[in-house]
Amino acid sequence: MTYGSFDDKRREYVITRPETPLPWINYLGCEAYFGIISNTAGGYSFYRDARLRRLTRYRYNNAPFDVGGRYIYLRDDANGEFWSPSWQPTRHDAEDYSCRHGMGYSIIGSTYNRIKAETLYFVPLGENLELWRCNITNLRRKPARLSLFSSIEFCLWDAQDDATNFQRNFSTGEVEVDDGVIYHKTEYRERRNHFAYFACSAKLAGFDTQRDVFLGPYHGWDAPVAVARGRSFNSRAHGWAPIGSHHVKLNLKPGETKQVTFILGYHENPQEQKFAPPGSQTVNKQTVKPIIARYRKQAEVDAAFESLRRYWDRLLGLFQTKSPDRHVNRMVNIWNAYQCMATFNMSRSASFYESGIGRGLGFRDSNQDLLGFVHMVPERARERVLDLASTQLETGGAYHQYQPLTKRGNNDIGGNFNDDPLWLILGVAAYLKETGDWGILDAPVPYDNQPGSETPLYEHLERSLRYTLDRLGPHQLPLIGRADWNDCLNLNCFSDTPGQSFQTTTNKEGKVAESVFIGGMFV
Repeated sequence: MTYGSFDDKRREYVITRPETPLPWINYLGCEAYFGIISNTAGGYSFYRDARLRRLTRYRYNNAPFDVGGRYIYLRDDANGEFWSPSWQPTRHDAEDYSCRHGMGYSIIGSTYNRIKAETLYFVPLGENLELWRCNITNLRRKPARLSLFSSIEFCLWDAQDDATNFQRNFSTGEVEVDDGVIYHKTEYRERRNHFAYFACSAKLAGFDTQRDVFLGPYHGWDAPVAVARGRSFNSRAHGWAPIGSHHVKLNLKPGETKQVTFILGYHENPQEQKFAPPGSQTVNKQTVKPIIARYRKQAEVDAAFESLRRYWDRLLGLFQTKSPDRHVNRMVNIWNAYQCMATFNMSRSASFYESGIGRGLGFRDSNQDLLGFVHMVPERARERVLDLASTQLETGGAYHQYQPLTKRGNNDIGGNFNDDPLWLILGVAAYLKETGDWGILDAPVPYDNQPGSETPLYEHLERSLRYTLDRLGPHQLPLIGRADWNDCLNLNCFSDTPGQSFQTTTNKEGKVAESVFIGGMFV
């Protein structure tokens, strides 16, 4: 059964059936603001850290799959019928469905009852926001009166707490609505200086910010009451589940296309400038309003997308091969490089299989990832090397994972992965070979991000090697630690002596397990 194909000219994968075996996702964002988006517009967004700065909610292991995301609803106001151009969540049998997953963007659309709708989702370079550029076309021979509804569900920032601490979280949700912009400001008064916002380029007929009002009692995202009745409730969330939804009325002549853009973003204020006027509880919007005003303009949205396209043209153009095999050319010149950049940005922390909660960036993983992208963004590779070395411990060991927002090691996972420190040597070596930046070895780097503990990066590498040499077995090979080389190959998980024996039954002879893998690294 065929679900899609590659479009090599446009560097896109084109999905032509919405009911893929599992959600097929793409990654949005190149710098600090990121999102995952499925072929039916499911997924979520976050700023730098998928656990600690989650903007929107997403429920894993849901039934049905992949409900919750960046949804657009269209309603024919002549007869009350409504649908979703992305297929989910209403799952109508639309015509000409397609999802084009491209380089940092996705275009999802379909045609239903002679109304064609297509939405481009992307994150502009240098911005902490995402844009949804919706084009709605009337293919009928008569005018069409439509209602367009947007919807996202806000996460209360810490994704783990959001999914577990209900006794508290049901009372903390808070929003403001100003000039048609929905500002999500949960805990902004008490402990945060950041907020999210959801804006629209078109004049609004209404809005909603309370999920259970918008959906209605015992209703889901497939049949919101507000959409069914063709009118928002103008609800304002106080606790419970805050959302963002806009209502726009469209009158389209035969053959006419109208464009509406939605802007979902993250913004921070200095601690001393959180409120305006000072002493109030109103979010200071002085610095965010110009950003919103800019992307309410169609020309600015189009220009931002072209800039993103040129960015990827340049990155992918740095290394190209030409072979007799078009499949090799496609993978090497486009998709392998794109995957390496996505892996660099996420380090496996957020996907359809990794919730973004249980881990941050992996120490071993991120050092390995350097090999795939250092030639494309060497300046960011340098930053990543120093970040990784900063999480190293004074013993030469390392936290297996760290949170990208705080740059602190993940104590829940801890260390004792005996191969981890050596991967820093590999990562630095790859960086040096590509850039010739020997000065990085003299850069002062702290241990465990503790101020005052800085030593040159070169000493960090020495300690990495010494950590291994101090942990040798009777055959002078490195001892096996926790999940060395592969987290899923945790060979010592049932041993009598954790960290020394990999056997899954008691070792009667008292032998000690050593690692040829670690001993052979980089020989």
